[in-house]
Amino acid sequence: MIKPFKIRPIRKFWLMVLGIVVLGLSLLSTQIPTTVVAQASSDQSQAKISEIATWQRFLVDITDVIPDIPLDIRYFTDYNFIGRRIDGYNAPKCLLTPQAATALKRVQAELVPQGYSLKIYDCYRPQQAVDLFVLWAKDMADTKAQSLFYPSVKKQDLFSQGYIAEKSGHSRGSTVDLTIIPLNSNMSAPCQLGKNCKDNTIDMGSPFDFFDPLSHTLNSAISPAQQQNRLKLKTAMEKQGFKNLSEEWWHYTLKDESYPNTYFNFPIE
Repeated sequence: MIKPFKIRPIRKFWLMVLGIVVLGLSLLSTQIPTTVVAQASSDQSQAKISEIATWQRFLVDITDVIPDIPLDIRYFTDYNFIGRRIDGYNAPKCLLTPQAATALKRVQAELVPQGYSLKIYDCYRPQQAVDLFVLWAKDMADTKAQSLFYPSVKKQDLFSQGYIAEKSGHSRGSTVDLTIIPLNSNMSAPCQLGKNCKDNTIDMGSPFDFFDPLSHTLNSAISPAQQQNRLKLKTAMEKQGFKNLSEEWWHYTLKDESYPNTYFNFPIE
């Protein structure tokens, strides 16, 4: 009489392990769509760039490209539409992609023989700063700097009128806010809230970051001389590959951006 075959507990365990291995090999042999892999890789790269990168890997300090260019980095001070230094601005620097910085150098080279110079208000802007702008815009009680920067616009309309958005071209590193000043002119001191700001810009018809239709580049309500000053900046910038944001006479983005889909978030150090 043949005795029935019994699987001992130890043998049963190893048979289970073998089954799991065979199943795993079978799953590995199933090809993952290339588009899914590419998307995952892209997402990981974006996260890495945003969270752990340092600006030196992607951007340059404009003073290394144009050593004598004047800077008036308003978000490093309290003289801005929020009324305090902005998150991520740990140094009063202008950081740009090398391509944007080189193009800006060509603009400066054209203006200097005419007796003018560029002056920069803002360049690369960390995403954390943009996030702060969004949170601030939702706080209807915080109107500390309204009289200076948006006296005719209701704060609840800042989103709908396009003055505040959840993303900014500045965070891609190829956008700059700037003006024109007479060559060798100097500001007496950085502007501060509660004090008269003596900006040394040529007359552009409205201040930088003034949330109002008056700041639209081609606004016809300003004087002919102010219109000519805006066109002087617009013509010089467009000649070197920049495009103006029509709602802001000071805002220009390099058309051929280096990182058109990347929003950096490392602080300015």
